[in-house]
Amino acid sequence: MQIKKSVKASLEDKKFTYLLMGFVFVLSICFVALEWTEKEVTKYEVQDMDFLIEDEIEIQQTSQDVTPPPPPPPVQEVEVLNVVEDEKEVAHVEINTEENKEEIIIAPPVEEVVEEEEEEQVIFMVVETMPEFPGGQQALFKYLSENVKYPVIAQENGIQGRVVCQFVVNKDGSIVDVEVVRSGGDASLDKEAVRVIKSMPKWNPGKQRGKAVRVKYTVPVNFKLQ
Repeated sequence: MQIKKSVKASLEDKKFTYLLMGFVFVLSICFVALEWTEKEVTKYEVQDMDFLIEDEIEIQQTSQDVTPPPPPPPVQEVEVLNVVEDEKEVAHVEINTEENKEEIIIAPPVEEVVEEEEEEQVIFMVVETMPEFPGGQQALFKYLSENVKYPVIAQENGIQGRVVCQFVVNKDGSIVDVEVVRSGGDASLDKEAVRVIKSMPKWNPGKQRGKAVRVKYTVPVNFKLQ
């Protein structure tokens, strides 16, 4: 047998209504939960702003560093001047300027003298204008051939050779410091070459920057039997 229910006892017609009531109830709970706070917050409006400004000014003044006062200015000593009356006699002092006059003697600088002495001692090997025998090289060779005397000992022994002599031509053209830098193979030949060179007349001195200087010069002297 089937159990029969009355139409009034059926809940299908009220299903939508109950659904709407459930939504309303859930929304109300959410609203209450969002608006709920633990305590109330009260806001106070400050009417007197001058009071706050004064407090802030007082705090700033207390936080600043206190600078010490500047030291007092030094006391200046006042010199006491003795005023002499016109009636009193004052000792008169005469200053003799003639005694203070002294003759000023300007001595020549020492450095220049030292430089000149050093220049005199300097011997150049090569200069702008080399020293020259009067008349040139041909006159020099002619002078050597005419004035060289062949040593008898060397001539008897058949000794021949070439002696290279070196000497210094001074600023005035005189010949000094003659020496043999290469021997001709016999002492007699070397001695004769030195003698002839020492007997030469003054040369035309060498020049550097237009100024006469000392120059070292080399001359060969040939000894050859005919």
